[in-house]
Amino acid sequence: MSFEAFDNIRVIKVKDKREGGEKAFEIVKEAHESGAVVFGLATGSTPETLYREIRKSDLDFSDKTAINLDEYVGLSPKHPQSYHVFMDEHLFSVKPFKVSFIPNGMEDEEIEIARYNQVIREHPIDLQILGIGTNAHIGFNEPGTSFDTHTHKVKLTQETVDANKRYFESETDVPGYAYSMGIQSILSAKKILLMAYGENKAEAIEQTLRGPVTEDVPSSILQTHPDVVIIIDEAAASRV
Repeated sequence: MSFEAFDNIRVIKVKDKREGGEKAFEIVKEAHESGAVVFGLATGSTPETLYREIRKSDLDFSDKTAINLDEYVGLSPKHPQSYHVFMDEHLFSVKPFKVSFIPNGMEDEEIEIARYNQVIREHPIDLQILGIGTNAHIGFNEPGTSFDTHTHKVKLTQETVDANKRYFESETDVPGYAYSMGIQSILSAKKILLMAYGENKAEAIEQTLRGPVTEDVPSSILQTHPDVVIIIDEAAASRV
C-alpha cells in the first residue's frame, strides 16, 4: 500500500479490491467514530468489498442515515436488478440504517427529483462513497453533465449500458435512463471517498487526477473539493 497526494486529493494505492475494501472500511470507520451521521452510498461491483467489511464489523448504523446515489428509471424497488435490492443484499439486511433513501425509479420525474433534492437538503452528507465509470462518470452523471446539476434524470450512454448489461438477461433489458444525484449534490458532501479497480478504469483515474477540470470528464470536478480520498488498485493506477 502506498500514499500519494495530487493537490487536495489523497490517493491510496492498494494491491487489489480486497485490500481496497479493507482500506475503505478504515475510512468509513473513522468517519463513523468521528460522528458522521449521513452516509452517501454507491452501488455496482466497486463497493462490494467495502460493504463486505462493514457487514463483518461491529459498527452500528441504526442511528445513521443512508442516501444512495441513483436508481434506474422504470425498475420497481422489488426488481432483482434495482439498487433497492442491491443495497438490501449487500448491506442493509445485515447493517440496517435508521433511515435509507434511494430514488424511486417508478415515480414521476418532476415529483421524484423534487423529493430527492429535499432529502439531500435536509440530510447533509458527511461521507460520500463513489465508484467511477470507464468514461469518468460519477453517480450516473455522464460526460457533458453540467457541474451545477442537482438530482436529475439521466439518459445513459451506450458505454454505461454496455458496462451494466452483464447484470441483465440481455442488453435490451437495461434501462435507458436513471435518476441520479447531481454533481453539485455530490460536491456538497463534507468528505468524498472514491474507489476504482481494474485496468479499464486507468484512463478515467488519470483524467480525474491530472486532466483539466472539464464537464467532459465529470470526475475531474473532484479536484475542486477540499477533502477527497481515492483508493485504486495497481491496474487502475497504471497511468498515474
